[in-house]
Amino acid sequence: MVTANPELTYNSKIEGDIVVTRVDAAINWVRTNSMWPMPMGLACCAIELMAVAASRFDIARFGAEVMRFSPRQADCMIVAGTVTYKMAPVVRRIYDQMASPKWVIAMGACASSGGMYRSYATLQGVDRIIPVDVYVSGCPPRPEALLDALMKLQGKVKKERSFSKLLSA
Repeated sequence: MVTANPELTYNSKIEGDIVVTRVDAAINWVRTNSMWPMPMGLACCAIELMAVAASRFDIARFGAEVMRFSPRQADCMIVAGTVTYKMAPVVRRIYDQMASPKWVIAMGACASSGGMYRSYATLQGVDRIIPVDVYVSGCPPRPEALLDALMKLQGKVKKERSFSKLLSA
């Protein structure tokens, strides 16, 4: 008669409620599924940004439906539209006021590269004043493109070494 070794068997009463994971994975899972965007709507791309929160596209599926209009409560800035030199210091100040870790999505051709505006008043890409994690192409980009960028940003956040950053901070 074969008897099972009780030390090597799975006891569902004990192991059923225990999850084993790395600290990085747990922190990144929380950060990935609870991004709070700071909408920085500067031009026509902001209309597409608003559409992404509507019921047809439903950004809530990605845990990013809580648009925060206070930089201290947001961790993902979505720069949508043309950034002028007059507005650039304001964008930089709001970015600086956001708590770390923070990420940036440049939405649209104008935010990414200045778009069709080659004038003295237009900043030729928001990455000249703040670091950008994901670029969304198009003029204006469709809401699906923003959702795709959000998923790319979530993939990037999942791969970060967050626990070592917490210890070094």
